[in-house]
Amino acid sequence: MSDTALQSYIDKWLAVQPQQRIALAFVDPKTYPGHIALAALEQEWLAAAYGIREPHVAATKLNWWAEELSGAAASGGRHPLTQVLFDDDRAQALPAERWMAPVLAAMAQLEEGTAADFPAQLAAGSMLHGAIAELETAWWFGDDASAARAARVATLSHLLFSLLRLEEDAERDRLALPMARLARHGLSRNELRTASPARQEAIRAQLDDLHAAWREADRLPGPLSAFRGLESRHGRTLVGKARKAADPLAALRQGQRRQGPAVAWQAWQAARSWRKQVD
Repeated sequence: MSDTALQSYIDKWLAVQPQQRIALAFVDPKTYPGHIALAALEQEWLAAAYGIREPHVAATKLNWWAEELSGAAASGGRHPLTQVLFDDDRAQALPAERWMAPVLAAMAQLEEGTAADFPAQLAAGSMLHGAIAELETAWWFGDDASAARAARVATLSHLLFSLLRLEEDAERDRLALPMARLARHGLSRNELRTASPARQEAIRAQLDDLHAAWREADRLPGPLSAFRGLESRHGRTLVGKARKAADPLAALRQGQRRQGPAVAWQAWQAARSWRKQVD
């Protein structure tokens, strides 16, 4: 496929995480094409797992990825992202099950409903996002590196992104706020679509849990890729500011696409941490 087709997948990843455009200044696409292709591939899996409304359509998409990855080591792949990745020796060095695990986890959770509470949300999200983090950590740092911290950060980032889509996903089986939180604040599914004091307090309580979990994540072992490191720094800052705002959801939305010196500094810190781990 053409370079234009490849770039289209990278652009889809950057549309969801626009701050990563700044990280690309520290992760040279010519030197590390596989690092960028893997990030874009992760976004393809997440789009199938969460972005497709009909579970059977999502399952068909994910089944295609399972077939693609099962034969990629031998064939080099058909998809432009797979082709870039399996042109790198490290793709061949990783166990086949490492590549398959995220897709299988994505299929397993397609019809999951809303979690009972915040710990249950973490546990449910860690199945897919933990598998992604294990693959990502092995790619960036080697198969022996611990993925504990990356897995927790990836899960927390997912829960944060779900909160940003609170209104859009109010009719879906899996809601951004756990059932116990909805019950405590007397919120129905329909009431998630409109602003109210009860909804603001429920969002703030969710942000408080995310804030505490992010602090705990920083104490877990294992390195973060430059992209995951920036995602973590950006997300943790976003949560810290939004939980103190008068309208926490509006603050989240405003901060999600913020770029500039602060994000550039976070990207530099994340890249420096990555380089220290591999040099």
